Amino acid sequence: MNNSTAITSLPQVLKENGYRTIHCGKAHFGARTTPGADPINMGFDVNIAGGANGAPGSYLGTKNFGEGFRFAVQGLEKYYGQDIFITEALTREAITEMEKSVKMDKPFYLYMSHCAVHTPYDDDKRFSQKYRGRYDEQLKTGLNENEAKYAALVEGMDKSLGDILDYLQKNPEVAQNTILLFMSDNGGQGLNNVRQGVANRDQNYPARGGKGSAFMGGVREPMMVYWPGVTKPNTECGQRVIIEDFYPTILDMAGVKKYTTHQVIDGVSFADVLKSPEKTKDRVLIWHFPNLWGESQNKEEGYGAYSAILKGDYHLIYTWETRQIRLYNVKKDISEQNDLAQTMPDKVKELTAELSDYLRERDAQRPSLKATGEVIPFPDEQ
Repeated sequence: MNNSTAITSLPQVLKENGYRTIHCGKAHFGARTTPGADPINMGFDVNIAGGANGAPGSYLGTKNFGEGFRFAVQGLEKYYGQDIFITEALTREAITEMEKSVKMDKPFYLYMSHCAVHTPYDDDKRFSQKYRGRYDEQLKTGLNENEAKYAALVEGMDKSLGDILDYLQKNPEVAQNTILLFMSDNGGQGLNNVRQGVANRDQNYPARGGKGSAFMGGVREPMMVYWPGVTKPNTECGQRVIIEDFYPTILDMAGVKKYTTHQVIDGVSFADVLKSPEKTKDRVLIWHFPNLWGESQNKEEGYGAYSAILKGDYHLIYTWETRQIRLYNVKKDISEQNDLAQTMPDKVKELTAELSDYLRERDAQRPSLKATGEVIPFPDEQ
């Protein structure tokens, strides 16, 4: 296929090592008509409602989860017409598949990929009423309808995680041998056409920006790990990780040592840091997004084609279209309001060189100017 890349997926490796692999919820691994549209082709034994759609056509069973629309959810037909929210339906199905795995006496890998908190902000009536008009200290006003629905989506996810934990606690022999990792895939939505407040300032406060932005509000996310016998309650670990790290970490946790992949694994296992938090190590993180993001092209707020590097306390962002370089100290300025690029030229030179060398070594794609077709220079070629 054109524009395809051969990879060995994480669930495939787990499957080959005896795990029953379960996908539940949003997949969005590949476009329609491509093999990646079906999670079964990605190494999952079970697929619950996963397809090419990047969002649910509807969260509501009364609307058949968007049946007939472009983003309709397939695979939950048994709930059609019922007064049930998709978060609840997915949770019930996930617990059923965990039960099946236990009865089969097989270890399982459950990828619980909720549709929440993605748009559309359908009303989860179980929770939304308590948030309507609730006074928000930061906004200095009551929550509007979108914020009430958004809060309900969050609480629905919280209930889902609680239900999964309840199932595990009712089965202690399973609970003591099950690791849970919780992570968001982006920062929260930060655009004020959907959320309340000043765009890119309030929704993910104190971080700037939101989903799709190069700023901390777009890439800094909540994460929790529960590893029986290893992690301790009420503790924090300061190790920086990126979602690519989940691949080698999960295999490390599962004791899978020997495996080969078509692709180079960019991630680094953080299992050792969970075991010994004092082993926290410096980590340089790099993002490369040479494309235009669909919902906003507000380059001032970090959207659009960009590359960025986070090293130590410093976060450098390169906007390809404008060739603008910005530098922030995220330890002192998590809101990224004070651009240091003009006052710290040596730090800019250091980070642009490291970022550019990283991209060159990997023959990374670069955007080109629409008017002339000229490829835009690397950050250190300004």
